[in-house]
Amino acid sequence: MARRSLLAGLAALVGVGAKPAATKEEASFPPVPKWRPSFAQPLDQIADRMSYYWNRTRDFAILRHGTCVILEPGLTDAQAYATGLGVLSRIFNAHPDMNPTSMDDGNILVSYNHPAANVVLSDVARSHWAEVEARHLDGLAAEEVLLTPLGPNKFDDFGKQALLGRAYMFMDAQAPEIILLHRH
Repeated sequence: MARRSLLAGLAALVGVGAKPAATKEEASFPPVPKWRPSFAQPLDQIADRMSYYWNRTRDFAILRHGTCVILEPGLTDAQAYATGLGVLSRIFNAHPDMNPTSMDDGNILVSYNHPAANVVLSDVARSHWAEVEARHLDGLAAEEVLLTPLGPNKFDDFGKQALLGRAYMFMDAQAPEIILLHRH
């Protein structure tokens, strides 16, 4: 018995049979920002705005923090849930390029490289502007650099709101939960 303990101790000392320790890079993949906004946006308003932006012609899934995944027509509920979660996973596990757009109603639509988007409601952002102003740089993932017309990682109010929308997407991607299927 003592001999087995001695051999096990030696094996553990040299790392035989042990899983290699994850590197810092592996442990943080995909990289996520630190900012988790303390305030939520009303999902009924998100649904209304997304429906308006798509001329009330598209189905979409809404996740807990407001990320919307545009769905192909005719999907069953089960297919819609699977599609919504799959799209969000593909965005999260790749570099989540964002494309923010000013909308005609004053809101910002942050879209990604797959059919999903976040609406940043301007009135909600304004009512929580102190947090947006103070935390927007925490909306960048570790070592991420975004080039803007102002320079690397320099953001005007539009850019700060875009980072807010993307922060909600990261929150949804880390704990995906579809709350609502919106049918046109």
